[in-house]
Amino acid sequence: MHTKRNYNKEIKDSADHKYAYNFDLDVMHPFMLKAFEPFFRHGNLLELGSYKGNFTKRFLSFFDDITCLEASDEAIAIAKKELRDKVKFIHSLFETASLPSKYDNIVLTHVLEHLADPVLVLKRINDEWLTEKGRFFLVCPNANAPSRQIAVKMGLISHNSAVTPAEKEHGHRITYTLDTLERDAKRAGLKVVHRSGIFFKALANFQWDRLLETDIISPEYLEGCYQLGQQYPDLCSSIFLMCEKGKCAI
Repeated sequence: MHTKRNYNKEIKDSADHKYAYNFDLDVMHPFMLKAFEPFFRHGNLLELGSYKGNFTKRFLSFFDDITCLEASDEAIAIAKKELRDKVKFIHSLFETASLPSKYDNIVLTHVLEHLADPVLVLKRINDEWLTEKGRFFLVCPNANAPSRQIAVKMGLISHNSAVTPAEKEHGHRITYTLDTLERDAKRAGLKVVHRSGIFFKALANFQWDRLLETDIISPEYLEGCYQLGQQYPDLCSSIFLMCEKGKCAI
């Protein structure tokens, strides 16, 4: 028996864990966009899981036609206050949504790990929502990030791909590695064209937030972590697949 999920509750900060850290918003978002930009297609954009619109607004300089599909009505209300009529919002679950068109660019960042049936949603992206020339940008937290591996050695986490109690509270169902992420993409029929990592990361998000309040971390250091992540994707904060439409999965 499945318990009905409260998506408004899942996006709330808990006593010991934020849903989104400043590190996510101020560091990871710009570097995700930097990783995506060379692969953008001309046309429209669909963002799956737009949260409060923090990442959405970064796409405004690239796309005139943006649609966001989000399960939390509270998150949509917050996003609409800032983005207004610049973005179209659809309040629905990915599993049941009926979308008005197909899309040349589809973005799913730090959302797949929340889904009860990730392959089902990836299959909908491939079979129903992606145009023939479209590209799909998939990013998930990395189980093998050094920060997680250190936490395992400290005894804070049982193993790299464990889902912690705090993550469960925010709706996480799985912690992906590059191989398991590509496995699910291929199961859904998607064609994986490019694989990489985003930002070499040896500290936890809360530690990064404290450092970012100081002058210890320079823009050059952040750029260095991004560049190093291109060499060692399996040691990055997040893992990234760029996919194109493949054969419809059976």
